[in-house]
Amino acid sequence: MHYTKDQIAELDILITYSADNTQQGLKIHSNANEEQINAVERLYYKGLVTTIDGGYLTDLGSKAAEHAQSLLLILAPHHENVAS
Repeated sequence: MHYTKDQIAELDILITYSADNTQQGLKIHSNANEEQINAVERLYYKGLVTTIDGGYLTDLGSKAAEHAQSLLLILAPHHENVAS
């Protein structure tokens, strides 16, 4: 099983949210690339963000973003990995 292109695009959106500030939202503008627009719409329909163009993370979205950011740190090259 592999990550799909859509899942990777969704992960890319999730990691742009601030893990430290739940009051900081995200807005994907209509002039963003189609992949980003579609990814944030899918996240909205999955209940991970509050509006179709981003908004804030829901509780589930916050957990997903935390996991996505953790995975990124774990998979980073050793010299970039602050978790080691």
